[in-house]
Amino acid sequence: MKILVTGAKGFVGKNLIAELKNRNYNEIYECDIETTKEELEEYTKNCEFVFHLAGVNRPEKEKDFMKGNFGFTSVLLENLKKYNNKAPVLITSSIQAALDNPYGRSKKAGEDLMFSYSQETGARVYVYRFPNVFGKWCRPNYNSAVATFCHNIARGLEIKVNDPEVVMNLVYIDDVVDELICALEGKAHMKENFAYVPIVHTIKLGDIVKLIYSFKESRENLMIPNMQDEFSKKLYSTYLSYLPEEKFSYPVKMNVDNRGSFTEVFKSEERGQVSINISKPGIVKGNHWHHTKNEKFLVVSGEGIIRFRKIDSDKIIEYHVTGEKLEVVDIPCGYTHNIENTGTSDMVTVMWANELFNKDKPDTYYMEV
Repeated sequence: MKILVTGAKGFVGKNLIAELKNRNYNEIYECDIETTKEELEEYTKNCEFVFHLAGVNRPEKEKDFMKGNFGFTSVLLENLKKYNNKAPVLITSSIQAALDNPYGRSKKAGEDLMFSYSQETGARVYVYRFPNVFGKWCRPNYNSAVATFCHNIARGLEIKVNDPEVVMNLVYIDDVVDELICALEGKAHMKENFAYVPIVHTIKLGDIVKLIYSFKESRENLMIPNMQDEFSKKLYSTYLSYLPEEKFSYPVKMNVDNRGSFTEVFKSEERGQVSINISKPGIVKGNHWHHTKNEKFLVVSGEGIIRFRKIDSDKIIEYHVTGEKLEVVDIPCGYTHNIENTGTSDMVTVMWANELFNKDKPDTYYMEV
């Protein structure tokens, strides 16, 4: 299928084209501000589906709203009529089309033009009124509060929140792209004359800001966001896409002594914590037991022995572990346990605990295996 995408270099356009290619739609006409009149003629002559994503949000002059959001739509549709091309046309509008402001009026004019075009030609049209769209590759300090907040907070820059109680309706770029491709495949979600993205997130502006700040703080407190919450998961992915390239990495505190080191890496209120333990050759660590706290050990480098003894028994159980054969060893409650490096190099163990360490209630009791 030959697909025409206007606004190809914009936020939605870049994401859409990337996913179209992932799904093996490879004949894509990418139209942007640099596309010539002759190229547009060729595209509108041959295309079999049109994603009309081009538009203006913040022009230098108010009259350019109508020129960009109505005028180019008119040119596009006239070209299609010129070649009697009745390919389906999808246009991305805005919820502001229902408002009486220059931007809204220009978007409404573009919508009306689409509906008239459909009545005149019989061509199928899809009109999407998007709420706030967020996700990777959106331009910060332009027309997206989420993009601006993610960009500025990631860089330690000031942000401005006029009213934290404002309730926002947002759609995530991957959900938008999925829906647009549904329309391409004849499965658009429709309500009356408009198509829509079925997954919408409603949240206060102030809560969005709090979440983004918590993402930044997670590099220090090691707390992983709640990935069970769909909006938090999507917003976190968005935030990471705005990190400065020189700040993709961050240090973690290594607790080092003559035995090796112990480093907490990830923490979660819902899923406990992950740490990295490094033991020098011949070193034994542990010799303690827990009532309720439980752990999983995974040796990823080196070799050693994990020993267990039920606290009311003399029987010692041994598990030989090595980075050459990865296996997870559960540490049950009520068993004192230790881990010994029996190799000639450092032994590296990934350790998971089902709860965060609580110095006031460590649930850890010393006892030799």
